[in-house]
Amino acid sequence: MLEKTVRVGEVDVKFRSSATIPRLYRIKFKRDIFKDLSKLEKTFKANEGSFEIDDLEIFENVAYIMAYHADRSIPGNIDDWLDQFEMFSIYEILPEILELWGANLETEVQSKKNFQKVAGR
Repeated sequence: MLEKTVRVGEVDVKFRSSATIPRLYRIKFKRDIFKDLSKLEKTFKANEGSFEIDDLEIFENVAYIMAYHADRSIPGNIDDWLDQFEMFSIYEILPEILELWGANLETEVQSKKNFQKVAGR
């Protein structure tokens, strides 16, 4: 489990990434976070200068789930959570979230490799 605090506008927000995130995301949004993040990352790397509405929704959903996972006291409704922020740039926050997600995936892959060595596979 990895955590990171990111400044969103004038608010410090703690984000957490772990193996629980895909389940929380699926339960809350009825979507696959792996597919959604892959799409979002491709759009970001293409640096087209703008995101589609779908991309912005994915970003908001992923940010919300990672923040909720880190702090269960945040509102249970994403709209209420987003209301606490002034306008901010997705380009400043998205790299932080993608980095946290990538670091978590890397940690899980390393754990599986180490388990296989211990199990004699």
